[in-house]
Amino acid sequence: MKKTICFALALCLLFLPVTAQAKTGQGWYFKAKGKDVRPELPQVDGTLAKGIGRDEKVVYLTFDAGYENGNVEKVLNVLKEKGVAGTFFVLKHLAKKHPELCRRMAEEGHLVGNHTANHPNVATLSPEEIKKELKEMEEVWKEATGSDIAPYFRPPEGAWSEASLKEIHALGYRTVFWSLAWADWDNNDQKSPKYAMDKLMGRMHNGAVILLHPTSATNAAILGDLIDELRREGYRFETVDTLWQSA
Repeated sequence: MKKTICFALALCLLFLPVTAQAKTGQGWYFKAKGKDVRPELPQVDGTLAKGIGRDEKVVYLTFDAGYENGNVEKVLNVLKEKGVAGTFFVLKHLAKKHPELCRRMAEEGHLVGNHTANHPNVATLSPEEIKKELKEMEEVWKEATGSDIAPYFRPPEGAWSEASLKEIHALGYRTVFWSLAWADWDNNDQKSPKYAMDKLMGRMHNGAVILLHPTSATNAAILGDLIDELRREGYRFETVDTLWQSA
């Protein structure tokens, strides 16, 4: 009897760390190494997720869009003026409250992916909860635009686990992280345009997947200059569906 109990306890101790890790997950990050140097990123299964493009003069403008405060429209205006297609990852709130902006994204050639309906940490969710979040966003997007959301996913907070990546892939999505960003999300602490441009261009590299929040007043102000500077340096723009066309 004692041997049976000890064996059972040993099994519990063996699997407890795995369960805890799968529950809490980890956060995505990049370690910048300077201009024209590709950063260090976490290792993930490239069939499930990518955070950087091929080592060529190509960049990907991606926008995590949860709501509108006047700047999402400005960002769309700049992209239209410059003739650049970006990738937006949207939440339910934006699609519900501003379907006209969502229709613009679709009509003006942008790729629009799923950011979940309610912005949870997906690494803490069960497979059923993950499915519910993604399916709800699909339904809201369809209602707002009449079109299907693209099969690309950006995890809220950059939170992920191997289990969540596999579950999301099983639902028909590929996960898109990033290799370049700046601290732009706090609307009460917006940096100067020079600060943001220095941060972005000082870390720019081949295949950069650039994460921007379109609610940022600074991003809205610098986006045109950022596009112009990238073009001057020889970069071209692609949407994230081409990430999996890399060799």
